[in-house]
Amino acid sequence: MNSQLLFFFSALGAFNGLLLTAYLLFSNPASIQRRLLALLMLVISLRISKSIWFYFDPTLGKQFLQLGLSACFLIGPLLYFYVVSQTANIEKLRFNWKLHLALLISLIFGVGVLYPYQSNVELWGSLYRVINITWGLYMMAAAIQLFPKLFVLAGDNTRLSKEELLCINVFAGTIFIWLAYFTASYTSYIAGALSFSVILYVSLSLWYISNKGGKPSEQTYANKKIAHELASQLITRLNELMINEQLYKNANLTLPILAKKLQLSVPQLSQLLNDNLNKSFALYVNELRIEEAKRLLVENSYMTIELISEACGYNSQSTFYSSFKQFENITPAQYLKQYKAL
Repeated sequence: MNSQLLFFFSALGAFNGLLLTAYLLFSNPASIQRRLLALLMLVISLRISKSIWFYFDPTLGKQFLQLGLSACFLIGPLLYFYVVSQTANIEKLRFNWKLHLALLISLIFGVGVLYPYQSNVELWGSLYRVINITWGLYMMAAAIQLFPKLFVLAGDNTRLSKEELLCINVFAGTIFIWLAYFTASYTSYIAGALSFSVILYVSLSLWYISNKGGKPSEQTYANKKIAHELASQLITRLNELMINEQLYKNANLTLPILAKKLQLSVPQLSQLLNDNLNKSFALYVNELRIEEAKRLLVENSYMTIELISEACGYNSQSTFYSSFKQFENITPAQYLKQYKAL
């Protein structure tokens, strides 16, 4: 009976992970963030499924073991790109993220074809360690991307959006699963599968609780996609308002304040930003602030960094530094030096 319960609870997470993958892939609104999260859920679910079946049936076919390890190789990269898509403009990465992901998929597929698990068991035993290390390295890269973002938001006194909270939750959950597998030799191999089930249902419970108190009208609106023509008009109004009145320079600018200026409800503006611009409120405002900072650095060399940060709407110089480096991957001083060298 204990074995049956163990199988049930560990398999439950993997099964529902696959259902959630299908929901994210085929439901609206379609966005890069949702697609990346769906792919991340898919590879984690495949990895978990492999662990469950192998734990209860060690004679499992080598092809299924190879599929599970191949999926595991992609968890780290997909987590990293998902975090980037939620915290910055993924299209501004120094490398083409789609090409990067395609090369990794081609690599694991090529290795699988040339050196199948069935006839290269020892090789795949070594690859298992490489795969876990690769997963860990990409998680470190995701952490480097995510933590400065949280620091900027804290310095700006900006409330985290649901998408940003989800991103933090997914990142923390993936670390927990990695640790469960990494320490499996001291605990149990099935610990990774059980941890996924626990994380998935805790996350769903928290999501349900956070949405339970919402207003019915807001929830109803959230399920409706803004028409393309209307969205284009609203985006034009939004950009004109932000540029003409330079609202982004207001350090105390909030989503409700901006929504009132646009004569929209907060849920409407939030949906416009997230669904039609693929940006959170904080990301949208900080992009404008950094563009203004770049202009001031070049055109007003007499201004100190402190004055520029204040002029662009930042409460502190350290917050400005963190935000600038997040968007440009260099410091303000390095940016100015590169500009003068042109």
